[in-house]
Amino acid sequence: MKWLKRKNNEQPQLSLEEQRAEKLAEMGAQLWAARQEKGLSLEEMVALTKIPRRLLQAIEEGNLNDLPEPIYIQGLIRQFADAVGFNGVEFASQFPVAFQAVNTPTVTPTQSISMGLLRPVHLYLLYIFLIICSVSSLSHVLNNAALRANGSDPKQNNQEALVKNQPTQSQQSTTVPVSDRLIDNKDNQSVQIGVTLKASSWIRVVADGKTEFEGILPEGAHRVWKAQEQLTVKTNNAGGVLMSVNQQAAKQMGEFGKEEEIKIAAVKPES
Repeated sequence: MKWLKRKNNEQPQLSLEEQRAEKLAEMGAQLWAARQEKGLSLEEMVALTKIPRRLLQAIEEGNLNDLPEPIYIQGLIRQFADAVGFNGVEFASQFPVAFQAVNTPTVTPTQSISMGLLRPVHLYLLYIFLIICSVSSLSHVLNNAALRANGSDPKQNNQEALVKNQPTQSQQSTTVPVSDRLIDNKDNQSVQIGVTLKASSWIRVVADGKTEFEGILPEGAHRVWKAQEQLTVKTNNAGGVLMSVNQQAAKQMGEFGKEEEIKIAAVKPES
């Protein structure tokens, strides 16, 4: 009976895919925040890392389905982390690639003797061979991803068109946090905001007239919302909230302890 009680109280174990999705969302938020602190745009990150913009954005937003195989995701995360000042190897190692083996294979005396006869120079050659294979495979996948990004796939072409139509940093308007200020999103038919919490704060987000979120987000939390017409963000601690509009550099909504409400509108094309 005691055994049954412990068994029922055990938490269900996450699948490997669920672990990857959860960890990618957490790591993506950290990379997004680090990029914002350095004032780098996604276009500048593309130049630094040589990684296509759509893959960088998928990492930040935790979109596992838009990324290649897990082993290559880990390599992309390492390059991204190095570019924003993290220890890339150590940071990327947190992303789960596969379950760790739990069974220790038995070694027969014959195998032990064979391993003992393996000279150090043979081990060095084996290590070099494995490293070359890994680098070659990663390069092949990244090249294929770049080719697909420049290919004739309509969906990908639409994404590239949206990227080209986005304003440069010199063209972006400064969103000064003024209470109930309406910010026009002149270059997009839809609008997206990302918020990162510098301090625990109450937030309410309304997208196209529907309340998408209302509650307290803890320090370090990162969330993204989208709308077709208008987004309204309200907080009771404007200084504790960093807000980014359509992947622009994040800015504080206002002063610490002050209530602030900002509206961001998407301008529809003229008929």
